[in-house]
Amino acid sequence: MVALKPRATTPDLNINTLKGPWSLTQQSPENFTMVVVYRGLHCPICKNYLKELSRLADDFAAKGVNSLVLSSDTEERALQASTEWEIQNLTMGYGLTVEQSQAWGLHRSAGRGITSIGIEEPNEFTEPGLFLIRPDHTLYWSNISTMPFARPHFKEVLGAIEFAVSKNYPARGELI
Repeated sequence: MVALKPRATTPDLNINTLKGPWSLTQQSPENFTMVVVYRGLHCPICKNYLKELSRLADDFAAKGVNSLVLSSDTEERALQASTEWEIQNLTMGYGLTVEQSQAWGLHRSAGRGITSIGIEEPNEFTEPGLFLIRPDHTLYWSNISTMPFARPHFKEVLGAIEFAVSKNYPARGELI
């Protein structure tokens, strides 16, 4: 697993989404591209998390942020999550590979069968991460987790983006 450093160029990310192919190199937001990795359909915390982002999607767009949510789920599971969770206004990627997860410094877990909400976990899946990437494709900020809980709240992320942009606040954490 690689530790991505702020101010360094991020790895390439080419992913299929429910809206078609998506490539990080083709993103040219005003301020940031936000990549939100979620665990998958089996995760009830992910459902609530992405619903929060869905409610705030227009606010992020107004701040000059392009957003992508993705998981290692199959297309069918991503479509089911998008439909059942009522989050069609987000660009939802699927099929995040082991290699892509490793390149982004994300953790992976082994499935443990049926979850508390009655949905089968995949054999393997990627744990959560959130990345803000500048238009020049350098990492501005990241939050990587080994568990589904205690993720950054999107309202707070919005406030942080407003502060960072208005103050031209530099990316931090680039030293070893």
